[in-house]
Amino acid sequence: MDSDDELQLSASTLAALQEFQREEKARKEEFEKLSAKAEEDFDNVNAGIDAFQEDWNLSQFWYDDKTANLLADELLDGANESTRIIIVSAPSVYGALSKRAKETWPTKEIYLLEYDDRFKVLAKDKFHHYDFARPLDLPKELAGSFDRILIDPPFLSEDCQTKGKLKYRFGHWLLEVRKVTRFRISSSSQLLYLQYG
Repeated sequence: MDSDDELQLSASTLAALQEFQREEKARKEEFEKLSAKAEEDFDNVNAGIDAFQEDWNLSQFWYDDKTANLLADELLDGANESTRIIIVSAPSVYGALSKRAKETWPTKEIYLLEYDDRFKVLAKDKFHHYDFARPLDLPKELAGSFDRILIDPPFLSEDCQTKGKLKYRFGHWLLEVRKVTRFRISSSSQLLYLQYG
């Protein structure tokens, strides 16, 4: 094959690719700076979800700031220093909390369970790797110890939604099931809508 037969990108496509690569490099450098800052002075890191690029291969789609803050506010409403909160597969909600000064949090007992290990930067020792493919694998020290939970299964598939329900319904996370409000996110989903009182 001579050079005339080789496939080549058009100038505009090549320019777009180079721009993407520059942006990706800048994001990685910014994330490395955030990581270093978190190692040095974790309590003063006020980074949010903006520092993290969505990974579509992991089915990551962040909540917008308004929604993430609304969910974070709901989790914190009425919480006190002994309230234990767990956020499962909703790193943008944890990111909304992380933008706030940690001394304003009513509790320091807020945990993030997430498949993407990059989020250790935000949650540090409150981060635990979690895979919805193994819904009952939860660190023993966390089992049955939470007052509040937010679960956002990463996929809308019935299998993933069922595994999220399974973990919750068997009470592996909560101290006591008091009130559950669920929102239907897919008409094909067979989620249960329960109110415990």
